[in-house]
Amino acid sequence: MLNVQRQGAPSSLPGLLVVHGLFGSARNWGAIARRLAQDREVITVDMRNHGESFWAESHGYEDMAQDLAEVIAAVGGPMDVLGHSMGGKAAMVLALQAPELVDRLMVADIAPVAYGHSQTHLIAAMQALPLAEMTTRAQADAALSQQVEDASVRAFLLQSLDLRADPVRWRLNLDVLAREMDQITGWPDVTGIFSGTTLFLAGGRSDYIQPKHRPVIRALFPNARFAKLPEAGHWLHAEAPQAFAETARMWFSRAP
Repeated sequence: MLNVQRQGAPSSLPGLLVVHGLFGSARNWGAIARRLAQDREVITVDMRNHGESFWAESHGYEDMAQDLAEVIAAVGGPMDVLGHSMGGKAAMVLALQAPELVDRLMVADIAPVAYGHSQTHLIAAMQALPLAEMTTRAQADAALSQQVEDASVRAFLLQSLDLRADPVRWRLNLDVLAREMDQITGWPDVTGIFSGTTLFLAGGRSDYIQPKHRPVIRALFPNARFAKLPEAGHWLHAEAPQAFAETARMWFSRAP
């Protein structure tokens, strides 16, 4: 089963399952999870090939949805589910294939469509890092900056660099993620409809959820609602953490 982190305590509200995006981990969501755990149990997971979870040769959304279903079965469901980016797609596939496991759903800045971009350049940059020479995060950041200009992206990636390991390692199965990139940026041929209440929360400076996606979204999620954080981009939970956490808290608390 996936590696999980638990915060808060069971209450009258369903437990909340938080699912990170590509190159992320449960630890990236620690601050958000603490805020949301004030009135319920919150479970964050490391997805397969990420963090401390198992490595596998496949990284398709049906597989990831099954991993999430196993977590919910172990904890006891149904649960509310919040997923960002890759995690949002996995959460959507879970809701479509096993709607009995999902109560409320919140999808952060992703749509049920295939995208044309790729993140293989970031994988190549991580693979090129001379791990045997790395002793400090500052040293790793300087080396990574030769291929990744954005400091915030480097900081995010380096959260998955385990400098305490012997030898130093990435907590990411980079080879499989590179090989499966078309699946990760794509959308599987899944059937089903999730009639539960669903919020699609977009970053105002992101183009991942576009008006042209709404017919596709409503066909699969007929009770979908839409909201936007105007000042945030794709990493909306990191760029606008207070607004994101408050939006999620209100959504999952069933506030009008």
